[in-house]
Amino acid sequence: MGTERKLRDCAWWPGKAALCVAALGAGSADQAAAETAYSIFDTPDRPSLNFYGAPGLVDMPTAEAMPDGQFAIGVSHFGGMTRTTLSFQATPRLSASFRYVGIQDWNANGFETYRDRSFDLRYLLKKEDGFWPAVTVGLQDFAGTGIYAGEYVVATKTFDNSPLPGTLKVTGGLGWGRLGSSNSIGTPFGSDRGSFTAGDTGGELSFDQWFRGPVAPFAGVEWQVNDRWALKAEYSSDAYVAEDSGRDVFTRKSQVNLGTEYQYSQGLRLGAYYLYGSEVGVNFQYQFHPRNPATPLTVTPTLPLNVRPSRAAAPQAWDTGWAASTQSQISYRDDLKSVLSESGLALVALQLSPASGELRLRNDRYQAPAVAVGRAARAMAQVLPASVETFRIVLMEENLAQSAVTVRRSDLEALEFDPMAADALLAVSGIGEAAPRLPGAMTNADLYPDFAWAIGPYVSPSYFDPTEPVRLDFGVEVAASYRPAPGWTIAGSLQHRLGGNVGDDPRTSNSRLPKVRTNGSLYANQGETALNTAYVSKRWKAGNDLYARVSLGYFERMFGGVSAELLWKPVTSNLALGVEANYVKQRDFDGGLGFQDYSVATGHVSAYYEFGGGYHGQLDVGRYLAGDLGATVTITREFENGWRVGGFATLTDVSSEEFGEGSFDKGINLTVPINWFLGEPDKRSVSATIRPIQRDGGARLMAPGRLYESVRSGHRNALEDQWSRVWE
Repeated sequence: MGTERKLRDCAWWPGKAALCVAALGAGSADQAAAETAYSIFDTPDRPSLNFYGAPGLVDMPTAEAMPDGQFAIGVSHFGGMTRTTLSFQATPRLSASFRYVGIQDWNANGFETYRDRSFDLRYLLKKEDGFWPAVTVGLQDFAGTGIYAGEYVVATKTFDNSPLPGTLKVTGGLGWGRLGSSNSIGTPFGSDRGSFTAGDTGGELSFDQWFRGPVAPFAGVEWQVNDRWALKAEYSSDAYVAEDSGRDVFTRKSQVNLGTEYQYSQGLRLGAYYLYGSEVGVNFQYQFHPRNPATPLTVTPTLPLNVRPSRAAAPQAWDTGWAASTQSQISYRDDLKSVLSESGLALVALQLSPASGELRLRNDRYQAPAVAVGRAARAMAQVLPASVETFRIVLMEENLAQSAVTVRRSDLEALEFDPMAADALLAVSGIGEAAPRLPGAMTNADLYPDFAWAIGPYVSPSYFDPTEPVRLDFGVEVAASYRPAPGWTIAGSLQHRLGGNVGDDPRTSNSRLPKVRTNGSLYANQGETALNTAYVSKRWKAGNDLYARVSLGYFERMFGGVSAELLWKPVTSNLALGVEANYVKQRDFDGGLGFQDYSVATGHVSAYYEFGGGYHGQLDVGRYLAGDLGATVTITREFENGWRVGGFATLTDVSSEEFGEGSFDKGINLTVPINWFLGEPDKRSVSATIRPIQRDGGARLMAPGRLYESVRSGHRNALEDQWSRVWE
């Protein structure tokens, strides 16, 4: 058994996550370079981006929205200011952005280059139609220190039949905050508005300041001359008061900005600009969609369905005498095991009767569970006797029976070439509860014991340090796992650091809370060779709709102890409820076996809900590692191919002053399936969490093998969402 099959996901080997996420940019860039026949008019709803990485002109926003689900990366520079922005069109109308900024000569808090993080939200109030323009309302830097804070209402109208060739877009809007600082026309909603103060911890939502203070108009035009070139001109309502007169970052001489942009490929757009009468700027824009893989997915075709002869033509094929022969049943099991293995599926157990068969299988290859179900059904039709009419296929994940898909063999035979084969098969199939165990079934003795190991490079990044935007450690990691019996896992990883600068951070933690996360640089500095994880875990199905886990050991670089979890998740329900309890101690900085004096009982009650359309919600209420009490809300969007992007926020009984910079814990979760890069079936994925700042408040234990994702990945919604692939 090779290690490729046994390394089932990136959580197994967390050191590789940064490498895989970095590959996203490289893979997308390669794709962009290869797209030579692109015309921008093929995607007229894709807007260009401004210097804030959002749909816009030069420095001002427009009312346009990106295509639903689109990602955009924008990097812009002018006047000593560099802005890097990640934007996501979360719904057809709502988009969100995370921005990281470096400002030279700002001279705040003793930093030569001041670095700041901020979030934006935009909502499309009205889509453009034949007569009316698109209208959007936006919040800029609404959860940061506020140096770029502003609000706006903007309208954009597209003219395809203007006297000019190409397309003309005209924009006009009103701005508050930063966007209302030049040539104000009044204060319609009140004049009370705060301002940025050096040393502000930021992160708080200043509801009482939104759309307050002076309001100013802005306007501009974008002329898409042809399928490559565009010209832009705008009148800006941002006076850059702090940068110009306050801190001499640059000198503003005009409110007019001009620019030209070149669409290099379908994703990549480059721009050069003359801003505020004194500065030259550049803008790099890249847009991509999760549904468009870096490498197109290629699935090896399966064999055609083996159709049974009629009972009248071949009555001997329908004889049921085989069911009384143990040797015959074992032979069918072995044949089925071999056929499944060729498709990347593993037979866990098989139970046969003259008219039905239940197959329990482990899917080691396909991200879509429906593909595994379809291939398993065709394998059963190929191997099992003609009398076996009903197939019951149970998906297994680490000894957890997820769901049972019941398919009639005659339906498979009748629908294989139906124009609506997938929908028709779903209509006559059943998806229901799977029993925790299958007594008396024939099992696969080759599965256990199971040992796997791997050695390779790792990269451990640290982001948003005020003195260094990105710090990086790299080295060699050895990872191993041993599964002695179903549900049992003994696993661990050892890392040896070859170089890097994560531990070079000169700052010491100023946290008022127990230092459960802010001493990260000490762990990096003192543990050149470190035991990253080492634990034993047991997972099992405790009853119908109930799943359980118990783990013991070193769960992560900073904590070890004992963890227990119970999850209630019916197969056909959108709702799941769980409870987790942990008692952990803080590990020594050197990465050895020792512990420090700090220990804590931590745990959460969790509710999970699938809203439909790929949207998921999660609420965790409980006690965190620093002993604070509170709740975390997470909203995630999942695409059919396994891409997931979500945002989370945690509020606890710790005040913003006690929490420190950022005021409360928040961030972005990103999961990318490996097959998006490879172009071939692969069940693994890589995950990353982007936090503006890592503090001690709201910090949760990184317990391995949490149940919810393992359970729901084979339940009704996951199967039906990708059922169109059941015939692959």
